[in-house]
Amino acid sequence: MERKIRVILAKPGLDGHDRGAKVLANSFRDAGMEVIYLGLRQTPEMIVAAALQEDVDIVALSILSGAHMTIFPRVLELLQAEGLNDVLLTGGGIIPDADMEALNKLGVGRLFGPGASLVEINEYLTNWVQENRK
Repeated sequence: MERKIRVILAKPGLDGHDRGAKVLANSFRDAGMEVIYLGLRQTPEMIVAAALQEDVDIVALSILSGAHMTIFPRVLELLQAEGLNDVLLTGGGIIPDADMEALNKLGVGRLFGPGASLVEINEYLTNWVQENRK
């Protein structure tokens, strides 16, 4: 039996709105994934330490605070420093299209904005793991 997809879901920075993250966590669980929800006010260091400890396939960040151009690159840098090059860094929030493109060029996976389809997000995560899991 194949191992379930393991996802860390976190709210980095000072953003205190986590309703969307909780909806995503439930959606991921309903799709058969194991979800580790780290909660609010996580630092990039805390997120990457948890990713290493939990042996995850995916790190998903929900950022509504506008700090996405700082937080995503820092988490990516820390993941790479720990040798977690086979972990997908993805997420969403209030992120302008131009910033999504810039983050994708750095190596961040697909990002999702408000109103994104839960089915589409789940399919993206599942397909990415199927194509990239070693």
